[in-house]
Amino acid sequence: MSSHSTIDAAASLISPQVSSDQFTQSAPLKLGIMASGNGSNFEVVAQAIADRRLNAQIQVLIYNNPSAKAAARAANRGVEAVLLNHRDYKSRKDFDRQIVQRLRQYDVEWVIMAGWMRLVTQVLIDGFPDKIINIHPSLLPSFKGIQAVEQALASGVKITGCTVHLVCLEVDSGPILMQAAVPVLPDDTSETLHARIQVQEHRILPLAIALAAQKQSLAAV
Repeated sequence: MSSHSTIDAAASLISPQVSSDQFTQSAPLKLGIMASGNGSNFEVVAQAIADRRLNAQIQVLIYNNPSAKAAARAANRGVEAVLLNHRDYKSRKDFDRQIVQRLRQYDVEWVIMAGWMRLVTQVLIDGFPDKIINIHPSLLPSFKGIQAVEQALASGVKITGCTVHLVCLEVDSGPILMQAAVPVLPDDTSETLHARIQVQEHRILPLAIALAAQKQSLAAV
């Protein structure tokens, strides 16, 4: 397939294969979303909730970039947005302490890092153990860190994708919840490839949130 006009028809593999009607829970998940930029993944989660594909509610959006478009998306959805500018803190730990404090203030249970462009410390991880979820534009463990799409193109791989995983201290290394594979086309640029990966991000993020909550609930029984 060489034409990007027909790429929507390209097959993509999502694993595990689950659907939203497989998940049942009595109470909505209380989510805190963290974003640094455009906020498209915030929008996807909010829409999944509105469509009743995800039994959850967004308690708050935390954003660290004053110009982040995610804040406007939150306002449009009636979600309170809190700016915590990392530049105002002396250390990453001080910054994460403030994040934890704010998330607890809004009674958050699960933290969703949806385009959060800051390294986390043990302070945040200990604040919400096994309840912090991140989405990354590669098939982890390949191409960790920044510019994952560019890394994939430079390596010459023929398949890449995206991963939703639990967060640990090492960057992009926590337990994997769900992945979607995306073919790399001969004429791909970082922009075209990233756009197709993002389509799959939007498909799997709400499902992975529900899956993580179900797994934890079953483990507690």
